[in-house]
Amino acid sequence: MTKSVVETTNAPAAIGPYSQAVRAGSLLFVSGQIPLDPKSGQLVAGGIEAETRQVLENLRAILHAAGSSFEHVVKTTIFLQDMQQFQKVNEIYGSYFKAPFPARATVEVARLPRNVQVEIDCIAQVI
Repeated sequence: MTKSVVETTNAPAAIGPYSQAVRAGSLLFVSGQIPLDPKSGQLVAGGIEAETRQVLENLRAILHAAGSSFEHVVKTTIFLQDMQQFQKVNEIYGSYFKAPFPARATVEVARLPRNVQVEIDCIAQVI
């Protein structure tokens, strides 16, 4: 199975020793995205809703760069700084996916990079 890195300027550059995504065969493993604006490199303002939308737009850009889409996502993990924000995040998340929905785990964590409120990663098929 071949392995290749997927990168796009339409999503934030990696802020550490990792890739935006790695394709292994027909699977794409997208690193956790935080709400950084890819153009400015700055965190988006506007609360959990704005952060969640930016995270999902960053994921969309990486999926697109790899020739995939939300339709082909099979698994996501949502990391929340505060589980009380779950309902807001879930509502926005649900607007990006259609049935059949991907498998998902959601966990509350003590802290996320740059003190953001949400981070999401995913695994998708590349068709």
